[in-house]
Amino acid sequence: MRNLFFIILLFSLNFIFSQNSMIKGTIYSENETLPFATIQIKENNKGTTSDINGNYKLKNLKPGKYTIIASFVGHISQKKEVYLNKDQVITVKFSLGSSSTLDEVVITGTMKPTYVSASPIKIEVITSKEINTYLPAAASSIIESVQLINGVQEVIACGICYTNSISINGLKGSYSAILMDGTPIYGSLASVYGLNGIPNMIIDRVEVIKGPNSTLYGSEAVAGVINIITKKPEKQPILSVDIMTSSHEESSGSLAFAPKTGKSTMYFGVNYNYGNHYSDVNNDGFGDGINMDRLSFFTKVNIFRKSDKLFSIAGKYYYEDRRNGVEAFLKDRAYRELRGSDEIYGESIYTNRVELFGTYVLNTKANLKIDYSFSNHLQDSYYGSDHYEASQQIAFTNLIWSFNLSKHDMLVGSTLRYDAYDDNTIATEIEDEDDIIVNSPNNQFVPGIFAQDEYRFSEKFTALGGVRLDHHANHGFIFAPRLNFKYKPSEWTTLRSNFGTGFKVVNLFTEDHAFLSGQREVVIADDLKPEESYNVSLNFNHVYTGFGGSGSLDIEGFYTYFTNKILPDYDAPGKIIYENSTGHAKSLGFAVNINHNFTFPLSLNIGVNYLNTTETEKLDDGIVEISDILFSPKWSGVFSTNYRLKKQNITFAYTIQYTGIMALPEVYDLDETGTPLPYARPTKSIPFSLHQLQITKGFKNNFTLYAGIENVLNFIQTESPLVGYNDPNYAPGFSPYFDTSYAYAPNHGREFFIGMKWDMNRKKQIGYLTER
Repeated sequence: MRNLFFIILLFSLNFIFSQNSMIKGTIYSENETLPFATIQIKENNKGTTSDINGNYKLKNLKPGKYTIIASFVGHISQKKEVYLNKDQVITVKFSLGSSSTLDEVVITGTMKPTYVSASPIKIEVITSKEINTYLPAAASSIIESVQLINGVQEVIACGICYTNSISINGLKGSYSAILMDGTPIYGSLASVYGLNGIPNMIIDRVEVIKGPNSTLYGSEAVAGVINIITKKPEKQPILSVDIMTSSHEESSGSLAFAPKTGKSTMYFGVNYNYGNHYSDVNNDGFGDGINMDRLSFFTKVNIFRKSDKLFSIAGKYYYEDRRNGVEAFLKDRAYRELRGSDEIYGESIYTNRVELFGTYVLNTKANLKIDYSFSNHLQDSYYGSDHYEASQQIAFTNLIWSFNLSKHDMLVGSTLRYDAYDDNTIATEIEDEDDIIVNSPNNQFVPGIFAQDEYRFSEKFTALGGVRLDHHANHGFIFAPRLNFKYKPSEWTTLRSNFGTGFKVVNLFTEDHAFLSGQREVVIADDLKPEESYNVSLNFNHVYTGFGGSGSLDIEGFYTYFTNKILPDYDAPGKIIYENSTGHAKSLGFAVNINHNFTFPLSLNIGVNYLNTTETEKLDDGIVEISDILFSPKWSGVFSTNYRLKKQNITFAYTIQYTGIMALPEVYDLDETGTPLPYARPTKSIPFSLHQLQITKGFKNNFTLYAGIENVLNFIQTESPLVGYNDPNYAPGFSPYFDTSYAYAPNHGREFFIGMKWDMNRKKQIGYLTER
């Protein structure tokens, strides 16, 4: 028995001391060590955590093959396979990438650079890398890019010329402030006719805030803010070429050049889009999509200063020739001679737009900077025989002073905005003393001041308060406060709350395309008052590890209340009636978004958005009438996923955009004699989804080939977006019942595309100027 005991003891000691093999190493992220990261052996679930310096050791391992998995909250897990011999020590290092945009530096929420995770304001970010993964960059613009964000959608204003805008949480596009590098530059005219001129070629990232933000950005920011951050010249390839063509006979391309002049850096780019193909799948006699010639030039210069403080100048020129109509209007570019014809219907829009914007940091001890912008927008349009000619010039300066007082992060500033608008409609006509109609351009000078205080009660709790005071000549002083709170109960869980206000002066002729297109009579019930909005939102964000990777869960609830809201009434046949709501309007909803990255090269994003947008009217007889706001879907969602074959350097990217049921205007088709039918078209849309696939293959020498399919399932709107197009008593488009307002889904069917991109990289990365 004693001998048996010694034999077992010897075998046990031999087993223990034979496990002398070890795996050790360091965990990194962005060239910095990660303390307390998790390291695990897949085969036996043995694991450890890295120390304060990011180092780890897995001791007493038997010889054999192991799969080592390193993970850390908020980062993409990584695994490596190793083979251990007896008494061997192997060093295995890991570099974990961020699993979300938590470490993106943003400026939109507070006008100062900060991390997404540190901002008291919830900010959603789309980077140029994501844009290039899911979209053909040469052919797409900001309109397509922001739709990758849950709750942000494109809204089509017209079923002929397909002018579009960006809707946030079901509110029309003119309610959103569009910024370039943090500076307001897009007025009411450009919000409808100018956004297609922002090509993805110039975009570094897009920052989106949902909800009113008039405190910092003025009266345009009623539904939210979209801040387009342009690329830094010093970080761009010295030469970049991107060319694409599609099965609809469209072609697009961009060429960019980023030279270095002394210690200053520059970026020049040109983007074009061309389409001249007529198709009429729905047989309504009008083209299913636009024909266009579009050209954008962009330049940005970061001027070197001995103080190393930022001085940037950026400029953009945008030209678009957009047209659609009956085939005779488009064939052989006949529209050039037929613009304004009262026999052959077509819509032709010429847009010329110039922009200048930038930042200058003053050479003072105090942290002072000036943001500035100027834009000149010229519009020459024909909608059938109706001529609409308009111009809008906007000049803007913003002086900002930021400083710290103990736990207070302060920001104060003053703005000057000059907005000059003129057109050839009754909007700019008045009667003089002799009762003669004369032209009277709408010129506004709006000075304003604002202040903001971000106070850190503790590492977990931050409050941000702000106020703004603008003066409008027609409306007096406008006060816009806001209040935000951020609470972090743990490192990877964040709670945010927001209260904000918005103010909007509406220009119907630029913001509601139905005012111009079609044959409806326009009725303005009374003098329109400015719209006002109040918003409350709550947000929960949690970053997690698990489910074979790591990711983030984001849940948000929001409520916006409108007074004086201007709503078009389409119920009266042949008319559009505009008036301030006698009651109120509201937008109530919630959004859920999940972003997940697996340990293998697969990532996905799922977003669901619910909206209940209604208007409440008090009628003359005292009855309260509640109805849904038009073109605002109850449910919407976005799904995107991409998978990469590393060895082959091929990426597969797939996106789905879901649009649920929405309220539609009440319109009536005509019978064979041209008389309106006794029953209207459906006033509720059908739900639909748009699918897109893109495959990207990378080759040596920075050459990339991409191809894909837009509208994979070939979904098009069931009904024509037009009404009254088949009136036998009038030429197509000239019937008094002709209406273009029933567009809620695409008429553009399945489209195949293929493109190539080539970059000539710099041999050595050069430095860049900082904002300090």
